Amino acid sequence: MYKKVSKVIPEIEWKFHAEYIEEINKLKKEKNAIILAHNYQTPEIFHCVADVMGDSLKLAREAKNTDADIIVMCGVNFMAETAKIMNPSKTVLIPDPNAGCSLSESITGKDVRLIKEMNPGIPVVTYVNTSADVKAESDICCTSSNAVEIVESLGTDRVIFLPDEYLAKNVAKQTKVKIIT
Repeated sequence: MYKKVSKVIPEIEWKFHAEYIEEINKLKKEKNAIILAHNYQTPEIFHCVADVMGDSLKLAREAKNTDADIIVMCGVNFMAETAKIMNPSKTVLIPDPNAGCSLSESITGKDVRLIKEMNPGIPVVTYVNTSADVKAESDICCTSSNAVEIVESLGTDRVIFLPDEYLAKNVAKQTKVKIIT
């Protein structure tokens, strides 16, 4: 297994990781668990214990389709929340409950409610990389790859688009819809 990471983890450091990797892989089999790892994980997680690696959308899809009893999400909070939403009957674990995403943490459900009060009747489109609290207050969620399609599908001349202002600007350039951020 060390060959997978030998170019990025010195051999002296590998000795520290090897025992944990072996134990994690053993427990994974015993407990019928799957480990989903975001692209930004460290090499020992990404290459030695993860069953699936990818971006948040790929991991959400894998979480939805897994037969495992336990989903371990090696990523940030919103990814674990999304996995739980996709599989409410499964146990979803996050190794670091403090792992966060600055974009996701830039807005709360309360913020969305206030924005909706200031803009009544305007649908809220939320980038999927947000907390469950924010998603619950939104009308629809989108990914970066389907944002234009989602906004246009609403058939309205204005939408509130949260929280990614850069994605919102790109959507505005590609549609005739006025984007409120």
